[in-house]
Amino acid sequence: MIKLKDYQQQAAENLHRKIESSLRSSENEVVVFQAPTGSGKTVMVSEMLKEITRNRKDDKRFSFVWISVRMLHEQSKEKLEKYYEDDRTLKCSYFEDLEDRKIAENEILFINWHSINKKDINIFVRENEQDNNLNTIIKRTKDDERTIVLIIDESHHTAGSEKSRELIEVIGPKVTLEVSATPHLEESAAEKEKVRLSDVKAEEMIKSEISVNPEFLDIKIGIKSSDEVVIEEALKKREELAKMYKKEKAKINPLMLIQLPDNRAGLVGKKEEVIKILDKKGITEKNGKLAVWLSEDKSDTLPNIEKNDNEVEVLIFKQAIALGWDCPRASILVIFRESKSFTFTIQTIGRIMRMPELKYYSKESELNKGFVFTNLANIEITEDYAKDYVTVFEAKRDNKLYKNIALPSIFLRRQRERTRLSGEFGKFFMAIAKSNDLRQKVNLRPSKIISPIIADGRIVDIDKSGEIERKGTINIALNEKELQERFDKFIVQNCTPYAPADSSDRMKTAIYQFFNQEFKFAKYDPKVQTIVLGKENIQLFIDIINLAKEKYRKEIVEKLAEKRELTETPEWEVPIVITYNSRYHQEEQPLSVMRPFYTAKQSEPERMFIDFLNSSKKVKWWFKNGEGEIKYFAVLRPDDQAFYPDFIIQFKDGSVGIFDTKSGRTAETGDAAPRAEALQKFIKRQIKSGRKLVGGIAIYVNGTWRYNDNVRYDYNPKDLSTWKVLDL
Repeated sequence: MIKLKDYQQQAAENLHRKIESSLRSSENEVVVFQAPTGSGKTVMVSEMLKEITRNRKDDKRFSFVWISVRMLHEQSKEKLEKYYEDDRTLKCSYFEDLEDRKIAENEILFINWHSINKKDINIFVRENEQDNNLNTIIKRTKDDERTIVLIIDESHHTAGSEKSRELIEVIGPKVTLEVSATPHLEESAAEKEKVRLSDVKAEEMIKSEISVNPEFLDIKIGIKSSDEVVIEEALKKREELAKMYKKEKAKINPLMLIQLPDNRAGLVGKKEEVIKILDKKGITEKNGKLAVWLSEDKSDTLPNIEKNDNEVEVLIFKQAIALGWDCPRASILVIFRESKSFTFTIQTIGRIMRMPELKYYSKESELNKGFVFTNLANIEITEDYAKDYVTVFEAKRDNKLYKNIALPSIFLRRQRERTRLSGEFGKFFMAIAKSNDLRQKVNLRPSKIISPIIADGRIVDIDKSGEIERKGTINIALNEKELQERFDKFIVQNCTPYAPADSSDRMKTAIYQFFNQEFKFAKYDPKVQTIVLGKENIQLFIDIINLAKEKYRKEIVEKLAEKRELTETPEWEVPIVITYNSRYHQEEQPLSVMRPFYTAKQSEPERMFIDFLNSSKKVKWWFKNGEGEIKYFAVLRPDDQAFYPDFIIQFKDGSVGIFDTKSGRTAETGDAAPRAEALQKFIKRQIKSGRKLVGGIAIYVNGTWRYNDNVRYDYNPKDLSTWKVLDL
């Protein structure tokens, strides 16, 4: 069972709510789901579909059509089948798998977009078989009174086209879900759910940034061609990354991708030229370090190339063939283009976005980046996601001005959720079941599970509380659907204190596994539900579940809690290099230690404070701190959060200042006190060890900058007598 990340669970729940809203509409509606490449779109949609189909309070029954470009429908089908393997919520089918030429209830029909006849969208590839086309299948499905939901996956290749809109018209789905990093149906969307890039990076699923041609200003070109320069620099970076992985003790062989131009003219020549350059560097198909993936030429070394420790170091491919290809060890992309400019999209960099071990590396931060090497003169970034992600500007620390400050700093890796059962729960359940001899105690032929229904009741006084009068009750055995609902309810009730949404599937799997191993029941035999819920057995299973949860808490949760994801940097320095994306712009700031100075959007207090620093005769240099990454300075707050102050300053007398700017309103918020007190605790500790430090929360009042350096923070706009004047 795949465990969802926090942002994935939240997105799935939000998407479910919005789909339900569209299902209640009198119109057929479009819902847009926008999520970055590498965020796990398929997993989130899978969870949402599961929620739509189970425990419904209305009489709606669903059939689904999932359409993807090229071979992505096969990948999607495999991912969904894996996701549903524990509870088999939905059935995943191709055209040939359908029974009676219709899509069954809770069945997903996966279609390759290019299988649809381009001349007539109504006809599927099997147009020569009478009455066996997409149009007929949809009609027969609707005749069975099932609601159709259409999912258009990776819609940037289809949904914006006229054909896509024709397809929606032909199928006539109640809801169309467009899934993409760059959706095209937003104008007609009734609902939209968006996953933020920052949340995906915070969970360390994808690279922190993409660097384009790093350090190119310093290289010596000589008589080399631009292709040689680009390939050689990319190979150097690949070797650097390989050494870094070894230092991190990670068994990962970084893969370098070389994308040949799409245009047919000159393609063969470019391929031969690239292979010749690689051959000089000892990278060939013969020694297994090179693989080629072109429609007319495929290497024998392609199988298992996605594995982290595969020996292939360089892969040559063409743009179209790599769509949807997933290889997390790919870290470097080399791009050639014949035209003067190239459109840079999130799909372009999607091939090098994923983290191979789904975590960031604290010792070698370069491993958290992706790298693009290109001989293009200009790159146009077309989408918001790409603009947030691709670093095109670089600022370097002015080492002539800079003097080491060696400040202790911390980095707090995002804490993982500890309120959900993991796959480990099944091991504890089996062990407890064995030690308590559950196999011998279970009654495999329990009494029928019945549902009592009131018989012949009447209400005489509607204002009178208590039970209504009745002649009696009748008992009716539960049908299959009612039994499933009763079993689901039993599982949810027994998940406490763990979140049912994240834990119920783990618990179900553990119970089914017990019957499979001990009694050789089929993997998901429905008889299991009857046995567990039987009055002779139900308390036995409640007891085993509770004991297993206690064991899980001691062995897993409590040990997790002890492992604080805290990294300390004993001697933090201002970063040597910082890269910025295209949302940043350059400003002339004479005392900034980073040259040039780049900024996105400053708050008014920050802008005023920078002007104040630049006008000072005491300031040697200042650094505008960032946040959320190990390269930036942070102190530990009392509530175990990291606090990143706005400015680090070195004065001409050698002392260091640490200030966080606030306006009057933000100076009195509840968050200001823990930040201020954490900073003062840090400063006081450093002063005791002989350091010359000053700092605190800084505000601008009546033309004067004042700061608070009290151990106990207090802000009263009517009385600032405890706030010192900042004299620079």
